Amino acid sequence: MASADDVSRTSERNSSHLTCLTRNGSCPDKSTGRSCTPQDATLGASIAVNGTCLTAVELTGNRFSADLAPETLGRTSLGSLKTGAPVNLERPLRANSRLDGHFVLGHVDGTGTIRSLRDLGGGNWWLEVEIPAELSRYVVEKGSIAIDGISLTVAQVNGKVVSFTIIPHTYQHTTLHSYTAGSQVNLEVDILAKHLEKLTDGSRISD
Repeated sequence: MASADDVSRTSERNSSHLTCLTRNGSCPDKSTGRSCTPQDATLGASIAVNGTCLTAVELTGNRFSADLAPETLGRTSLGSLKTGAPVNLERPLRANSRLDGHFVLGHVDGTGTIRSLRDLGGGNWWLEVEIPAELSRYVVEKGSIAIDGISLTVAQVNGKVVSFTIIPHTYQHTTLHSYTAGSQVNLEVDILAKHLEKLTDGSRISD
């Protein structure tokens, strides 16, 4: 996952258009770790922007563009992006590849707020994020959650505040280094937890 160098947006009444310029003309391929230029993608390809799965509708050089539907604007923080803001970019996982981290679908559940990002020394950081109460039941210590598309392991849960240890590589190669208290971030909880809740919520039809 890498940071894009530039974001531009054009807006209409009920939709928006997002254009991203990838750093050095490339973004990481989730399945191989190699770079992938927009030419590697085709129209209709999926590219996650800050953890939000978007469809590429234009591909030009090292830029791609995507349309943002009202649901996307209402559910994510993409509508508040400013021109030039860095974003996390990621291509989809190939089904025949090794799975690192946890299942991240790019289907954002809501947004959270950065409470603090504290230097632990040695290039490590302590990140605290406040999440909506309705998502807290899906988050457990040593479980996983995606913050702006970054798959993170939960170190501590204290009510609605979830904490993480950020290693140097993650801090340096994502937008984490640009976060300040009050920043809005996209959240995607573990899809397996949501499915288990649905299957065990007592609403199943009895045999």
